[in-house]
Amino acid sequence: MTDTILVVDDDLGIQKQLKWSLTDYNVVFADDHTSAIAQLRRFEPKVVTLDLGLPPDPANASEGLRILHDIISLAPRTKVIVVTGNNDKQHALKAIDFGAYDFYQKPIDSDTIKLLVHRALNLATLEHENSILARTRSGMSRIVGNSEAIQKVVRRAEKIANTDISTLLLGESGTGKEVFARSIHEHSPRRDKPFVAINCASIPENLLESELFGYEKGAFTGANKTTLGKIETAQGGTLFLDEIGDMPIGLQAKMLRFLQERVIERVGGRNEIPVDIRVICATHRDLQKMVAEETFREDLYYRVGEMPILIPPLRERDQDIILLARTFLNIYREEFKAKAKSFSESAVNAMLGHKWPGNIREMQNKLKSAVIMAEGTVIQPDDLGLMPVDAQNEPETLNLREVREIAESRAIRKAYQKAEKNMSKTAELLGVTRPTLYSLIDKYHMEDIKSSD
Repeated sequence: MTDTILVVDDDLGIQKQLKWSLTDYNVVFADDHTSAIAQLRRFEPKVVTLDLGLPPDPANASEGLRILHDIISLAPRTKVIVVTGNNDKQHALKAIDFGAYDFYQKPIDSDTIKLLVHRALNLATLEHENSILARTRSGMSRIVGNSEAIQKVVRRAEKIANTDISTLLLGESGTGKEVFARSIHEHSPRRDKPFVAINCASIPENLLESELFGYEKGAFTGANKTTLGKIETAQGGTLFLDEIGDMPIGLQAKMLRFLQERVIERVGGRNEIPVDIRVICATHRDLQKMVAEETFREDLYYRVGEMPILIPPLRERDQDIILLARTFLNIYREEFKAKAKSFSESAVNAMLGHKWPGNIREMQNKLKSAVIMAEGTVIQPDDLGLMPVDAQNEPETLNLREVREIAESRAIRKAYQKAEKNMSKTAELLGVTRPTLYSLIDKYHMEDIKSSD
């Protein structure tokens, strides 16, 4: 795939020179701030050449420096080569201070500019590969989502993965607490050892102790052999105690002793057995309230909650909803060999308008059902079991950036449908240029629109 180079210059002669010089690349052009940012968002070039003297202030560098500032802000890894006139050295040095990679003084020499671009591209490619490698090594690959809400949690989880600190995952049911627990384990030094999960709410109280701690032969009727509990089977690895808020108060004291001393006694046993494991707990309950009501031990709360992590509900991750939906669609389409491959406009609006009380687990269930039930290749609200919603019925958020993103993405989809999927007419209805429309589509990850263009 040919790399794209963005040339920002209002001089057609310079544009032609650079195009002839850079024949090994896909060269795209811009001649002012608006088109430069649109091209940056649409093509995501690794290297940009930038003339500082641009309209409406061609005699000075103010507009060029403004464009440089915005490029570096939007795409910090982009390598910007400032192309200057003979009298622009001071401005070029100022541009370097702003974050430009290098500067080149006119007139254009084909071999020199080609070498500068080649070096800049090599560096940008190397930084990009290192970034991917770093994410592969430390990123929570199980976690799907680009929203700031979820990325903040991911960064927190990444920081503690290499430690043995007791972690308490908080959040509503279905937000993905076990997925986070597994991700932390997989990115920890214990990754090659067992990950053992137990749901404290799903096991009867009279059986939970033996499930956790194991039992000796003859400890009770039916105990025909010595059996290891979940804690021992996690030796060297990670124990995940899901819904610890439902653990019986009588068992909490024994759990506290284990967490403090890192030894256990099997039911009916007398010997202390040392255990080396990491413990991650999770609950949808308000443990602080339970402590106040004396239904959860305060000392145990502080022991399991050395590092609390609150996982946001799906309704607070608006921009992730469609991303997650497409992920599940691809998974279930393959699993069930189904025809469905996209969502209708009304289905997208229905998902964005739904409050998702069951969070990601609810979405998984609805998508699995929709993939099976869909009559054609496009999933409708009925397939999801959702009611169509008015596009004006915005999610409840006071964050102006989120409100703007939601409003713009919905306006684009509405115009796209009215224009019968014609991109030029869509841009006209929205009152923007076609490049600006493409940049917005890229910004909001509206792959279903791009793929049908």
